[in-house]
Amino acid sequence: MFPMLTLLSMFYYICLRRRCRSGSRAESLGGRRALVDLGQRSTLPVTVEVEQYAKEVLDFSSHYGSENSMSYTMWNLAGVPNVYPSTGDFTQTAVFRTYGRWWDQCVSAPAPFHRTPPSFHSRDFLELAFEEQVYPTAVEVLETYHPGAIIQILACSLNPFTQNPPADVRWEVLWSGEPTKALSPQARQFSPTIRPISFPTNLLRLEVNGSMLDYYTELDAVVLRGVRERPILALYKMPMIDISDLSDGEEDLSETGGALCCRTATADHKHNLGNGYFDKLPYELIQLIVSHLAVPDLCRLGQCCKLLQQHCSDPLQYVQLSLQPYWSRLSDAALTHLQPRCTLLQRLNMSWTGNRGAVTASGFCSFIRACGMSLVCLQLSCCHFLNEMCLEVVCVTCPRLQELDLSSCDRLQPPAFTHITKLAHLRRLILYRTKIEQTAMLSILTFCTELRHLNLGSCVMIEDYDAVVSLVAARCRGLVSLDLWRCRNLSERGLAELVSGCAGLEELDLGWCSSLHSSSGCFQLLGRRLHRLRKLFLTANRTVCDSDLEQLATNCPALEHLDILGTRMVSAAALRRLLQACPRLRLLDVSFCSQIDARTVQELGSLFPNVSIKKSFTQ
Repeated sequence: MFPMLTLLSMFYYICLRRRCRSGSRAESLGGRRALVDLGQRSTLPVTVEVEQYAKEVLDFSSHYGSENSMSYTMWNLAGVPNVYPSTGDFTQTAVFRTYGRWWDQCVSAPAPFHRTPPSFHSRDFLELAFEEQVYPTAVEVLETYHPGAIIQILACSLNPFTQNPPADVRWEVLWSGEPTKALSPQARQFSPTIRPISFPTNLLRLEVNGSMLDYYTELDAVVLRGVRERPILALYKMPMIDISDLSDGEEDLSETGGALCCRTATADHKHNLGNGYFDKLPYELIQLIVSHLAVPDLCRLGQCCKLLQQHCSDPLQYVQLSLQPYWSRLSDAALTHLQPRCTLLQRLNMSWTGNRGAVTASGFCSFIRACGMSLVCLQLSCCHFLNEMCLEVVCVTCPRLQELDLSSCDRLQPPAFTHITKLAHLRRLILYRTKIEQTAMLSILTFCTELRHLNLGSCVMIEDYDAVVSLVAARCRGLVSLDLWRCRNLSERGLAELVSGCAGLEELDLGWCSSLHSSSGCFQLLGRRLHRLRKLFLTANRTVCDSDLEQLATNCPALEHLDILGTRMVSAAALRRLLQACPRLRLLDVSFCSQIDARTVQELGSLFPNVSIKKSFTQ
């Protein structure tokens, strides 16, 4: 039976190869799909399909919930569904921190990096471990509210539960798509057609982009289906991709090892044929042309000839470098090859890179020592290879650093943060979901007095936020944005000192700061003092009332984003006055406001069409 199946498979392979040589691209695609379908049909009767829910959530970039509860956290994705098939806003689901384009429009948003590939859309990710390794046949994501954020599903060759992890860890894309929005916010089971891979897996990664969504997307569970034995015809699927040359670039990167280990053009030609018309072009013009290439393409082009190798190795091409799109392929070796090109590096994004041993602390430190002298911006979100030595090297080597992002580096130990005090010119500091402690934070505020943007969201190890914001008010009076999301021990006294000392604040996030009470007058004082306020989040504060909104309407005409989700004491009349007084308002979240029903939202929406008024619901 097996020899006959092998002969039939080879016959199919030869026929489709001839068809790919003579047929169109569309016919080649059809041929490949036909082979995959045949393989799946041939193996299904032989192997039983395994269905399993996620056993554990291993990593994620952000979540709406807190670190000390299960409401709206990524950890809700472990196990069987809690909500599905119900639709609505449920605390038992997994929710990311942002949605839409609102956060990109804020003054606190960092400048984008040049050379980010147009195919890279990911804004958040999560990684899930399953009990048993299988060859995937399907992945199902149960989305319960505003679906459509998932843009990529990947599988890893590493078994996260093994005691002896392999040296070579591979990630393969099972499915990818463009950012989109489902036609309805209703719950759905998302199960895209996935690509076959050559290894078994029990580690999946979902990457999301909610920029097209009208509200937070909510996920309930993830199902991995697969077979224990490798499909017999899998051996004959992969050559079809090579023969028909169907890759558009992303798969090419994987096949070339990422193309980040840059080689030089060292071919020894007998005759110098010159460089044609390239010799007649000004150096600056060629530099401008190659500046539009992504980093892997730049490395490939440099292998063509010595002239292009000179242009593609010019440090001016690497003043800004975003390695985040290549997180799955970046290694110590790639950083070593990039070092000679990055001597003028000013902005570096290594977010999401280097995990599971791909980049080591020593490899990162060597790169920073060689290339970090001119750095002004360094983004290291979710870089779990970081340790105290790494942060010390950064703070000693990069004296000009103005922006540092350590968000979700939750494995970085508290003593490491004390080194940030050496960065006297720091203007943007993102510490969301880190283990920074109060002593280190007070030291940073004492020495980093030029701070303009500070994010302390979900920093649960800070015991007294009143002491922190009091020092912010005294030392960082030029602060423009402050994120205190889920800082539960901030009191009215601390808020009063903050708004008195930092009158230039344009963004203030006090979401889920449950210890603040409107009856003390703290929100009215906030409205009277912060005349430049453009974004204010008072999410889940049940005490916000009409008089607080009156102060905002009177004193904050520049207000653009306001979130008062969950308040019981705001009336429709107060909302109408606010909308009339704040012509720049674009986002207003009144979800779970007991006095604001769907009809009121509809009426206000028709009167103020430029404002996106949000009102979530629960079935």
